[in-house]
Amino acid sequence: MAKSRGENGPRAPAAEGSLSGTRESLVPGPDAAAADELSSLGSDSEANGFAERRIDKFGFIVGSQGAEGALEEVPLEVLRQRESKWLDMLNNWDKWMAKKHKKIRLRCQKGIPPSLRGRAWQYLSGGKVKLQQNSGKFDELDMSPGDPKWLDVIERDLHRQFPFHEMFVSRGGHGQQDLFRVLKAYTLYRPEEGYCQAQAPIAAVLLMHMPAEQAFWCLVQICEKYLPGYYSEKLEAIQLDGEILFSLLQKVSPVAHKHLSRQKIDPLLYMTEWFMCAFARTLPWSSVLRVWDMFFCEGVKIIFRVGLVLLKHALGSPEKLKACQGQYETIEQLRSLSPKIMQEAFLVQEVVELPVTERQIEREHLIQLRRWQETRGELQCCSPPRLHGAKAIMEAEPGPWPTLQPSPSIRLPPDALLPGSKGKPKPPKQSQKGKEQWKQAKASGQLDKPPTPSQAKVAAAAGDACPPQDVPLKDPAHQDPAPQDSAPQDSAHHRSQDSVHHHSQESLTSQESEDTYL
Repeated sequence: MAKSRGENGPRAPAAEGSLSGTRESLVPGPDAAAADELSSLGSDSEANGFAERRIDKFGFIVGSQGAEGALEEVPLEVLRQRESKWLDMLNNWDKWMAKKHKKIRLRCQKGIPPSLRGRAWQYLSGGKVKLQQNSGKFDELDMSPGDPKWLDVIERDLHRQFPFHEMFVSRGGHGQQDLFRVLKAYTLYRPEEGYCQAQAPIAAVLLMHMPAEQAFWCLVQICEKYLPGYYSEKLEAIQLDGEILFSLLQKVSPVAHKHLSRQKIDPLLYMTEWFMCAFARTLPWSSVLRVWDMFFCEGVKIIFRVGLVLLKHALGSPEKLKACQGQYETIEQLRSLSPKIMQEAFLVQEVVELPVTERQIEREHLIQLRRWQETRGELQCCSPPRLHGAKAIMEAEPGPWPTLQPSPSIRLPPDALLPGSKGKPKPPKQSQKGKEQWKQAKASGQLDKPPTPSQAKVAAAAGDACPPQDVPLKDPAHQDPAPQDSAPQDSAHHRSQDSVHHHSQESLTSQESEDTYL
């Protein structure tokens, strides 16, 4: 897929004028006129008097291509139970990732609850951590003017992204404005990479589930961690993965591999859009979401598995090859896949059971990389190494998780010793009897003078900050001078104040953590 090539699906010619930040109305082209009633209305259609338009639960206009396919309905009681489990995981994410990653993977395979999908994608991809580490960065990029070379291309592509979804159907609407902001920000964030048209549907899917800033950082993670090099100028990474896919197909479906070899069909002819758009342009929408749930958790191996399952069931038997006698017929067969093999329940089950691992993918990657270097020389794009899923990303870039650690309900001064620890013993807490002895000593003149104001403050702040019960009272003749006694009392006062200040800081941190992660 070249950078100037458009995506599949309903299209309209590019507008003649500029969007001026996508806030001006685009002039509908001839193709759009054929579906004027659908394509001219957006997410704010109620304000235009078209509230009766039917929208499915994913936001697509009923009857459009994106809304096709049988849906797997989850019982409401089961859905609520899954939501409760996911809330517990998200509120204790670092612990689950460190100790129960397998459980997270199984729950992603079952499907993330729709109400929590956007939040879960941010945590799985590391986009949440990336946003915290770069606070204010997106706003800075959003306010920058951008490179006119990329802005023009982005504006021409906006109306091609899911034109029958209520968020993007309106020309110059809020959805297209956010899409423009996210894509423009990425060209400024990675100016050496710029913009590739396959990034637009990726960003659009993210925007359906989260605000623009969060979608931007998830897009960054996809481009840099999950699919590095896919959107570079030469598209070398996608070419390598095409060879890896073809090699793995020989083990998964020898019949399909032999047929494609005989027809001399290059993998780029059928897998480029699959991989670069993460099947967002290929599968029914319910299947897209389930694939993305697993993709964010387990990485690119899910994309490989989906591609292998489609090839296997489209070309993996002599009966299916009867209609694919030539190269053209084979390509058409892969472009118009049977709805049965793309159906959510069937596809997910096949993907989960397909035995293709990260180790196999990386081994094939090394083999294809050596062949590339022998025939074409060194790669021109030096992309970072690919990370296989959420756990690998978290281990490579650990986030600021200490704020999620449980805090003790009882806090001690910094110099206090815990029970059972070695060191200077702590004075026992003063009992009521000790208080009476102290008062009697004061009344009989055994103490030189009453407590100083600072000592009184210590007593108020520390509770029973009085002389220890077991310490014998000294004779007035041998009593230490009062100025010498005030020094440790003042020191205790400062320690008490420090302790109170320490407690308030810890409470603030705990509150910030709760606001951030709950």
